[in-house]
Amino acid sequence: MARSRRNTSPALEAFHPAVKRWFASRFETVTPPQEKGWPAIRQGRDTLIAAPTGSGKTLSAFLNTIDSLVRQGVDAPLPDETQVLYVSPLKALSNDIRKNLSEPLAGICDALEAMNVEPPEIRVLVRTGDTKASERAAMVKRPPHILVT
Repeated sequence: MARSRRNTSPALEAFHPAVKRWFASRFETVTPPQEKGWPAIRQGRDTLIAAPTGSGKTLSAFLNTIDSLVRQGVDAPLPDETQVLYVSPLKALSNDIRKNLSEPLAGICDALEAMNVEPPEIRVLVRTGDTKASERAAMVKRPPHILVT
């Protein structure tokens, strides 16, 4: 039986050890959209990822951002500012994106704690036309690091 290429991608090596640890605990391999997308996004290049459902597009788009926030937050408290704005065409998709971000963020925090590193608080919020005025005001006072709208 041939041995699988379990998480041996050079694209994964660029991430913080806790991010790599979380990814390796959840996924057997890096997908082609991730393999091609992560380096381009990390280099600040405009990147379009068109791939089927379930191919890792969300992590292709967000893992570099999460990695950057983790690195910043491990070194010093994260500033109260929005660093990522995700514009969604549908309100339901906005909520799905927030939910899809909560798992990696929680898992990476667990990985940091296992490494005896204090995890940063990375806030993700959704703002739509249904967002209450009090919640909007709270977002202005203490902005999320990732805003999905």
